[in-house]
Amino acid sequence: MRVAGRVVTPEGVLDAAAVKVEADRIAAVVPDDTVHSGHWIVPGFVDMHVHGGGGYTFTTGEPEQARGAAAFHLAHGTTTLLASLVSSPVERMVAATKAYQPLVDEGVLAGVHYEGPYLSQLRCGAQNPRYLRDPSRDELDTLVAAGAGTVRMVTLAPERDGALEAIDLLVRNGIIAAVGHTDATWEQTRAAIAAGATVGTHVFNGMRPPHHRQPGPVFALLAAPSVVCEFVADGHHLHDGTLAFATTVTGPDRAALVTDAMSAAGMGDGRHDLGDQTVVVRDGIARLAGGDTLAGSTLTMDAALRQAVRAGVPLVDACRMAATTPAMALGLGTDVGALRAGLRADLVELTGDLQVVRVMRAGSWVAKGA
Repeated sequence: MRVAGRVVTPEGVLDAAAVKVEADRIAAVVPDDTVHSGHWIVPGFVDMHVHGGGGYTFTTGEPEQARGAAAFHLAHGTTTLLASLVSSPVERMVAATKAYQPLVDEGVLAGVHYEGPYLSQLRCGAQNPRYLRDPSRDELDTLVAAGAGTVRMVTLAPERDGALEAIDLLVRNGIIAAVGHTDATWEQTRAAIAAGATVGTHVFNGMRPPHHRQPGPVFALLAAPSVVCEFVADGHHLHDGTLAFATTVTGPDRAALVTDAMSAAGMGDGRHDLGDQTVVVRDGIARLAGGDTLAGSTLTMDAALRQAVRAGVPLVDACRMAATTPAMALGLGTDVGALRAGLRADLVELTGDLQVVRVMRAGSWVAKGA
């Protein structure tokens, strides 16, 4: 099989080219002067932070809900994703992790992301403050054992008691430690990075804002060569100018577009749930009921790609931020994340204005544009 068009690779654009697919792998990406399609061929998107979509949620630990959410995002070009859970009692976290292990084995999910519960009370955002707590070695040991390789990332606040020890434990177990929902100082954030944290969770959002005399976590994360910074590119979480500036600091190899989407993505305005919290969506913006606190998003990865390009990010860089960089951050870069020979044949065909036409995963067309 061959898929032809304007092919976007991490190195640049081949204006007339074909991706050759054999079984579930990319056999080659080659120039082809006979191609006259104006469609873009880009790598399948990798979303490392998503709570649900299409009316389905990952937060309840129900496999059929997880399948529905994954299918919704697949139609928008996301061929690899983590199921992000919110802060909750440990028993609920263990149950969800065990329930999702078969879906990870099957390839529906690339793993589980715990966003919490080891987060700042002051910067908890839409996380339920009742469930926030300090990291516990016994609790983490239980969660790691329950996951049996399913848990891929944990977001925590480095200023909480025991956080640095928790980061060390996670890293020694092959789990990514991410800094987020934090009121940490610059120094505390740097200590977390030194301990092994390698991801900044939706940078700028849910963290102490930067100040020229108290730079806080934002400057520390943006400046750290070992840290990949997540950005929610929906035009609400970040001003386009902020997104453009931040990505010039990190470069595309340290910037990952994420949706942070909840079940309301694709469902229109109305009332929805995020964990135990009630969320109201108005004009596509999700906020906690009764307040102005952003509660995840209604974003999809194709929309994030378009927003980044509108903000001035070159398309090649935006595709790296939507696929290549998050794949590398998750340790999956040798299998997915780019249009390169030997990798899994995950790709998205887009119109000239970056709307999804169809989606291929593992060498098969699996979805048409939503």
